[in-house]
Amino acid sequence: MAKKFADLVARRSPESRVRVDAMYQQLRAEMPLHELRQAQQLSQDALAKALHINQAAVSKMERRTDMYISTLRNYIHAMGGELEIIATFPEGQVKIDNFAG
Repeated sequence: MAKKFADLVARRSPESRVRVDAMYQQLRAEMPLHELRQAQQLSQDALAKALHINQAAVSKMERRTDMYISTLRNYIHAMGGELEIIATFPEGQVKIDNFAG
């Protein structure tokens, strides 16, 4: 007989739940643009309209490995978010404000 996923999850140890949550947070923090858009329940067409570009341009943007900071900032703003750039050093982190919109 098949077991329900919820039952399996409920039987996990607290340590296991902490590990799984940490993995979830890490994967979420590393989300590519298209997955981020999908998580916000936006289609490429809807995002394109908010950015005043066509859907093909959004598709191309999501496949790029390099883009202007202003382009990325506009993409994030169109989804209702704010882009923050943080430099990480051994001594700590510094927020870079030069690119604030």
